Amino acid sequence: MNSPSLRAIDPHATEADDDQGVPVSVKIRERLKAAQRRFHANDNIAEFIEPGELEKLLDEVQGKMSAVLSSLVIDTESDHNTQDTARRVAKMYLNEIFKGRYHAAPPVTEFPNAERLNELMIVGPITVRSACSHHLCPIIGRVWIGIMPNEHSNLIGLSKYARLIDWVMSRPQIQEEAVTQVADLLQSRMSPDGLAVVMEADHFCMHWRGVKDMDSKMINSVMRGSFLKDPNLRREFLSLVNHKKG
Repeated sequence: MNSPSLRAIDPHATEADDDQGVPVSVKIRERLKAAQRRFHANDNIAEFIEPGELEKLLDEVQGKMSAVLSSLVIDTESDHNTQDTARRVAKMYLNEIFKGRYHAAPPVTEFPNAERLNELMIVGPITVRSACSHHLCPIIGRVWIGIMPNEHSNLIGLSKYARLIDWVMSRPQIQEEAVTQVADLLQSRMSPDGLAVVMEADHFCMHWRGVKDMDSKMINSVMRGSFLKDPNLRREFLSLVNHKKG
C-alpha cells in the first residue's frame, strides 16, 4: 500500500514540500515514465531534467559511488588516493563520458546548399570515445562519414560533424547501435540523397578483461539512400576510406 503524500495529510503543503526526501533520479524517472519515453543507456534524457537537477543528480551519484567503493572494501577515509574518487567519478560520468545522455544536442548551424553541390563528400577520420553498456569499459575508435547532397540538403560545418558524433557517442553504447544513431541524426539534419557511416573501434571489454585480446577491432557500417542503391558509389566511398586507413 502506498504511503499518503504530504499534501494529502496537509492540504496547505506545497509540491516542493511533498518532494522533500525524494531522490532526483526518481523524479526524472517518473517524468520519463509519465511521458512513455524510453531511457535506455544510449538515450538522451536532457529534456526531462529541470534546471538545477543535474547538480543534485551529481550529489546523488557521488553518494551511490561512495557506497560502491565501501562495498569493494576500499578505505576512502584514510586512503588519500580515493578520498575524492566518488566525486571525481560522478563528475566524469555526468559531465564528460556520459554527457550525451544528460545534455542537449550541441548547437549546429545549417546552411542551404546554394551551389547545389551533388558530389561525394567524405569527412573523417573523426576520433570517437565511448563506453560499452555491458561493462562500462572504454570504446576508442574512428568514424568516416560519406555524404551525397542534393539541392535541398542542408550543409553543416566540418567541426560540427565531430560535435554531433561526440554527443551520440558520449553515452554507454554498443557499436552496432551507435552507428545507426549517428546515421539517423545526420540524416535528419542534412536530408542528403545518400549517407554512409563507417566505424572502426577498439573495445576494452576485450582488451582489458575476458579474452584480453589486444588486436581485435570491430568495423561496421550503415548505408542509406544512394550509397545503398548504387554499388559504384559505395565502392568509391569504401575505397577512399580504406586508402585513408592505410
